[in-house]
Amino acid sequence: MPTPLHTIAYVHPNLYQDSVALMRVAQRLLALPDVVDASLLMGNPANKEILAEAGWLDSGLKAAGPSDIMVVVQARSAAACEAARVESQAQLAGKDAGGGGGGGGGNGAANDALHEAIPARTINMGLAQAPGSGAAGASPINLAQISVPGAYAAGEAMKALQAGLNVFLFSDNVPLAQEVALKREATRRGLLVMGPDCGTAIIGGVPLGFANQVRRGSIGCVAASGTGLQEVTTQIHRMGGGISHAIGSGGRDVYAEVGGATMLQGIALLAKDPATRVIVVVSKPPAAEVTTKVMGALQAAGKPAVVLFLGSSAALPGRPATTAGKASTQNTARTAAPLRAPPIRAVHNLVDCAAAAIQLAGVKRQAAEVYALPAKPRFAKSQNHLRALYSGGTYAAEAQILWAQAGLQVWSNVPLDPSLALPDPKQASRGHTALDLGDDAFTVGRPHPMIDASARIERLRKEAADPSVRVILLDVVIGWGAHADPAGELAPVIAQARRAAAKQGRTLAVIGFVCGTELDPQGLAMQEAQLRAAGMVLAGNSANAAWLAGQWLR
Repeated sequence: MPTPLHTIAYVHPNLYQDSVALMRVAQRLLALPDVVDASLLMGNPANKEILAEAGWLDSGLKAAGPSDIMVVVQARSAAACEAARVESQAQLAGKDAGGGGGGGGGNGAANDALHEAIPARTINMGLAQAPGSGAAGASPINLAQISVPGAYAAGEAMKALQAGLNVFLFSDNVPLAQEVALKREATRRGLLVMGPDCGTAIIGGVPLGFANQVRRGSIGCVAASGTGLQEVTTQIHRMGGGISHAIGSGGRDVYAEVGGATMLQGIALLAKDPATRVIVVVSKPPAAEVTTKVMGALQAAGKPAVVLFLGSSAALPGRPATTAGKASTQNTARTAAPLRAPPIRAVHNLVDCAAAAIQLAGVKRQAAEVYALPAKPRFAKSQNHLRALYSGGTYAAEAQILWAQAGLQVWSNVPLDPSLALPDPKQASRGHTALDLGDDAFTVGRPHPMIDASARIERLRKEAADPSVRVILLDVVIGWGAHADPAGELAPVIAQARRAAAKQGRTLAVIGFVCGTELDPQGLAMQEAQLRAAGMVLAGNSANAAWLAGQWLR
């Protein structure tokens, strides 16, 4: 009989951590001897429901508040549980379990040690502890990155603005009225609020949130789309260009209520920036009045610009009536015709956006990496359906546009056509299905799939076992903040699924792409090599991957 597992559960009070930090602590615990399972979740109602379903919600955890961390560990021995408890407390306190304090002589060393021993709990404490802060309160810091529960995020962001800081607001679930108030205050003070729910930015070469390591250059971006911004900036890098700044606005910035406040500020900042020669704007379709303001701001900027309003039917001045078809298999794409002076180009997908920016910047295009595509496989008669399992919502939107143009009816949890909304996306797909697994419905109480692949792996296995499935499509996003080795997690599952299908007389096609660069910590080439070895057919960008999947469904 198996040895019964020992379980401990406790609450670490009044210490909010985002899902990235909690996942890293859990990984440290799972690496300890005899630890079988570890879960660290914030004490909100949704997370308590998850623990209750697992049978782990004891009376102590029930009392946890939304700013408390709930810790549950299962191990093969009581000693292993205790070791995990010590390690988790040390990690959450920002120390190693075996680490000791450091002494040192002189008041300066003592003050430094004191600052290290007392983590900053407020924005003012952080400013005071910043290296180079003067006695008069001057600080070299000009930006605050905020990731706290949505109920508290606006208050912390307002404190940052009042301290003269620009804000990168990673938090979601911030009421729209609070976003409007924050951005009005930021505009009044000449500051910038990126967010709420802003996942990506690169400011002065420094990646924030989920972002990629790209070379510096002359192309500046403003985007209301996190993964869209990642794809455009990485494609610009891979084509030989570079990024001056990439400013995220948060997806709701282009709503009529917000008025494109951050997007307009971003365009104005890039217009004044001598290092920026070309401005790129990426967004899902803005409100009509916001579209007008953005186009006017680009005209006033006096610099060449590229505009991608993904899926918009708005008639931009001079916009070509045709839409993008097949993208190149060699990471190149057709660019749209110029609009009017100053040159502003309207494009239709993410790789076209990067290519147009490169051309307007006058950058000598690097030789494209060739992604050789195999001949269309033979499929069983039962295999008729596509299942796309995206971690990025913009990729899901771009693909739906391309598939609709090809006459495919694709169901989704984030449908562009409301009539194609899946009734229960967490349980079952229907026909052709495209899922955004990073949507709130899938991430409540668990990390984003760019951080933790477990939910996507579970769905991948389920879809691969469906005898009606012909093609599975995956995005793999690397960079700062993402999983340390996403291909290493996905590749064995892909290979296993393809072998299982072959034993049943089916050919399971797995198509994908990697969003990233060779400068990212995971390494683009290493990630692609693992996926190819597992049998994934790689395209050079998101549009090509979606196009190829559509072709193989014909």
